[in-house]
Amino acid sequence: MIVLECENNLMFGAAMTIAPNQALGHHTVSHPRRTVLERREAATQRVEPRGRRTMTAEERACALVDRGTFTWINRQYAAKAGVVTGWGLVDGRPVVVTSQDAAIASGAIGTALADAVQSAQRFAIDHGYPIVYLNDSGGARIHDGIKALHGCGGIFNLNVKATRRVPQISVILGPCAGAAAYSPALTDWTIMVRELGQMFLTGPDIVKAATGEDATAEEIGGSGMHAGISGVAHLAVDNEEAALAAARHLLSFVPSHAGAALPSLSSIDPDPIAEARLSTVVPEKASVVFDMQEVLNGVLDRGPRLELMPDYAPSVITMLARLDGRPVGIVANQPKARGGILDAKSSVKAARFINFCGRFGVPVLTFVDVPGFLPGTVEESRGVITHGATLLRAYAEADDVVKLTVIVRKAYGGAYIAMGSPSIGADRSWAWPASEVAVMGPGGAVGLLHRRALADADDPTALRDELAAKYRAEVASPYVAADAGIVDDVILPEETRSRLVGALRVTSSGRR
Repeated sequence: MIVLECENNLMFGAAMTIAPNQALGHHTVSHPRRTVLERREAATQRVEPRGRRTMTAEERACALVDRGTFTWINRQYAAKAGVVTGWGLVDGRPVVVTSQDAAIASGAIGTALADAVQSAQRFAIDHGYPIVYLNDSGGARIHDGIKALHGCGGIFNLNVKATRRVPQISVILGPCAGAAAYSPALTDWTIMVRELGQMFLTGPDIVKAATGEDATAEEIGGSGMHAGISGVAHLAVDNEEAALAAARHLLSFVPSHAGAALPSLSSIDPDPIAEARLSTVVPEKASVVFDMQEVLNGVLDRGPRLELMPDYAPSVITMLARLDGRPVGIVANQPKARGGILDAKSSVKAARFINFCGRFGVPVLTFVDVPGFLPGTVEESRGVITHGATLLRAYAEADDVVKLTVIVRKAYGGAYIAMGSPSIGADRSWAWPASEVAVMGPGGAVGLLHRRALADADDPTALRDELAAKYRAEVASPYVAADAGIVDDVILPEETRSRLVGALRVTSSGRR
């Protein structure tokens, strides 16, 4: 193994040079890796068609890890195959890196490249180190035929085996085409660079030949499409530096492997302004929107957070943050996006996030303001029943981590159950005084239960208001849920942080 003195993730641009061997008084002796180094030097000078200079594969790997810590694995074999494989430290913790070299056969996955990547994957699994895949590949190497496909399958197999052992992050820094696109889909999180990274199974030429459709690579597999529409990507950033920084940031919230300690820091008080506004941030009327981020700002530690999939199904927030210095996973309805409603897409988004937290021991905190599941033929045809059940299953299966739930305003119907209710495994559950918990909202319930009385009433509006108030007090009140022992307590908004912190401190590891 060879340790490289590289710059850290904030220092970019300068290509590394390695002086050839020299004999005193004679001509320069060729280095045995001369051809590979020449190719890498040429890659340093390459400019993308969009005019954006990119780093070499080796520079990328070195930029991801702490300065001077990158160590090659099988250097000669991997470099000739077109991939940089090794490990380094990220914030002092070991991380395995694979970085495809687009300067060698367009980064195509051949037999040797697949072997090198699998070797790094096994190293990570055996040692319990997270894996970051830096993708820049044209797909499977055609010249290698079925051997290339066999190698790709081996990578996918180890992606799956690594899933319950170590966190895996894919960073798309160029094309990720054909068979190569399946590996990111099998990892935990995928970060794409806007206008530079693309993921697709079939490129524009094949799409045109097969379907007659004219579409650019960006339209088929760009970051905008995958981060906002398909949900295949979970974060889109502007450049390579930001992508590598995002990968480091994500790693700062998760343990090195399943069962390892969480990377905790000193506790930081929440934003004082947001904390002071907690008692008034939620409007009295259930139909008036507000920003759930304001609630989170008043409860969670100040400092860096990472919202995953912010552009996809925005009615649900999925975020890594800290509470009392400890990493936590946040699942929260966002009232300002479609009223915080659940649908097929938001259910899958939340379920994926909860599954990840459950595998790696990150406590799950759920903040609820949900009117229900989105009704209609479109959602039913999308399989909202199955996808909603996936969310239910995610909470129920994450039984190794602490799950805490706060009902902020309303929680109706099956969506109340799906949003981390005690019946599917929440360890503690609290409700704010003005919240409502019921099969449906007062308006809908009164319309069904008293339709005849309303039809015969001289003043149906006044009667509806009277019956709705009675329903809130006798059926939907959080005190009814507390009396039944379904929620632990009805608490003031300003008590939320202390209750959550106290529950987490009872289980110092964050596990049940």
